[in-house]
Amino acid sequence: MDTPATGLTFRDATDADVDALVALVESAYRGDSSRAGWTTEADFLEGQRTDPEGVLEVIKGPESRLLTVERDGRIVACCQLEHRVDHAYFGMFAVTPTQQGTGLGKIVMAEAERLARETWEATEMRMAVINVREDLIAWYERRGYRRTGETHPFPYGDERYGIPLRADLRFEVLAKPLV
Repeated sequence: MDTPATGLTFRDATDADVDALVALVESAYRGDSSRAGWTTEADFLEGQRTDPEGVLEVIKGPESRLLTVERDGRIVACCQLEHRVDHAYFGMFAVTPTQQGTGLGKIVMAEAERLARETWEATEMRMAVINVREDLIAWYERRGYRRTGETHPFPYGDERYGIPLRADLRFEVLAKPLV
């Protein structure tokens, strides 16, 4: 879908996008490049945020899609959408660090919510956010998401999710009605 007002093109990722999507996600969350934006996790996690296998798993999943956002032929954002039994799940959300704070994230999130409603008739979107990301949680709350009180342990020892620099990490579940 092309959005003329913003010059953005939304499409599902393909196998050919894997390397670019891994690079995008890594740049938004890990290492020095992530510090150009505000979504960095570099202060409490080292190592990878995702890998080619993880991205391919989302692309190939029968109940998932990896929404890819391009501007001028370049991938500038992405997010995972997954149809679960009673809701849609939102994850792997990344915006190029130099374009964070421009409103692009709001546009991507609105499109993801629209797709979840229209594709799967989802009435709720859920996500899991690392608990120490108070700034990011506040951003989601301004978009209508609420803390559910549900948490999940961080997968300490599984370096596919990064190498924790703190012992107090966990995932907090946020939800928003899509009605």
